[in-house]
Amino acid sequence: MSGTSADGIDVAIIETDGIDVFGLGPCLTVPYPPALRRRIMATYGAARAPAAVIEELTRAHAAAIRLLVKRRYLKHSKIYIIGFHGQTILHRPQDRVTVQIGDGALLARLTGTTVVNRFRDADVAAGGEGAPLVPLYHAALARRAARDGRLELPAAIVNIGGVANVTYVGAAGAHELIAFDTGPGNALIDDWARATKGLAMDRGGRLAAAGTVDRRALDRLLAHRYFRRRPPKSLDRDAFSLAPLADLSAADGAATLTAFTVHAIAGAACHFPEPPKRWLVAGGGVANPTLMRGLANAVGEVAPVEALGWRSDALEAEAFAYLAVRSLRGLPLSLPSTTGVPRPMTGGVIHSPPRAGSFRSLRPRSRRPHSPVRRAGPRKSG
Repeated sequence: MSGTSADGIDVAIIETDGIDVFGLGPCLTVPYPPALRRRIMATYGAARAPAAVIEELTRAHAAAIRLLVKRRYLKHSKIYIIGFHGQTILHRPQDRVTVQIGDGALLARLTGTTVVNRFRDADVAAGGEGAPLVPLYHAALARRAARDGRLELPAAIVNIGGVANVTYVGAAGAHELIAFDTGPGNALIDDWARATKGLAMDRGGRLAAAGTVDRRALDRLLAHRYFRRRPPKSLDRDAFSLAPLADLSAADGAATLTAFTVHAIAGAACHFPEPPKRWLVAGGGVANPTLMRGLANAVGEVAPVEALGWRSDALEAEAFAYLAVRSLRGLPLSLPSTTGVPRPMTGGVIHSPPRAGSFRSLRPRSRRPHSPVRRAGPRKSG
């Protein structure tokens, strides 16, 4: 998984049948080389990316997988399937458009392993938001934790990446599952830190901690029409403008944007059937103490997902491994209550390597008639 912050590639191994999660394997984060990150971010907002960028990004993912396998002395043959989210450069579901770049066929050839990618396409084509897609994985983890007595439902699981999203898991489990993008996550803060201080991010929330929230600018940000929409709903990374902060200092702007992320997350609770008994946080935002303190002040006690033995940095990568198996089995990746799609929707494009391996045992014997899963054979990169 590479999120909208485009800071690098998260790789994680899990053991799953696409319904339950039996074990969490090793994980790794590999930063993008600065030059590749610049080339990726130059494509944001475009409907396509140069073939050279797509190939370079795909090879970077293959290298990250090989690095994890090598560091942990694993046998690559033990990996049955790879979920390859790719890099989102455009997400405009109202126009039925979502673009995640990455060459699944090339990754299958480079790794010798079956790859599933293009997870969002079928949902968006059917009229869904195409995001967030992690809620079914959140629900699987939450149900197991509830069965073990480690988590009392309902619970809210917040992922703070470039964009922030929330999954509400009700006491009824998957039958009461609500999810949507709450608003900005780290992307606006990163962009502000880069524009005003030449920093890749507000590391540790230190810039925001040195500033004061500008209430007028915050009110202008919160007046965005997105917050008047009812879920399910999703956002493009660049949906919000930094214009309201034009006259602020670097520190005050960072403090205001951090408060913006906090208010947007806290405001999501008005869409829940009942208050969560637990708020759990994952994603890069966990490493920002200023943001976490603000969130605790807004909603009450919050805890990183590590409190349940989960892994903040790996959670989304794990989710796409989980969804890859669901795709193979023709199981839904999204629901009407998570993306607004008209019916439970499977999806993904399956790419077989030139010589298929032992992943065959995971393939379903039949697919549901409505399944839009497509299989793509080996093809030339680009």
